[in-house]
Amino acid sequence: MARLVENPDLAFRLARAIISDIALYNQEKVKDGIKNDNLFDVLADELAEGREHFHSRVAPDLPNRDHLYDRAIVDVMVKQAGKIESSIW
Repeated sequence: MARLVENPDLAFRLARAIISDIALYNQEKVKDGIKNDNLFDVLADELAEGREHFHSRVAPDLPNRDHLYDRAIVDVMVKQAGKIESSIW
């Protein structure tokens, strides 16, 4: 069994990779979610599955573990979607 990630920088890098994959494989959902201001509803299942994967690879006692995953969503998915026309900008 692989060791769990205990370094916050490595955990954040992992979270960004997971979110990048979700965004890559769900480009239309991301576009529609940003455009209609319901990104988290549209991708609820995918983001929950990604979070489960993240939790399975990161030490449970890592401080701010969920915050790292949430920050990755904003950094990777939301910021990169800034060119999509939306009322939220």
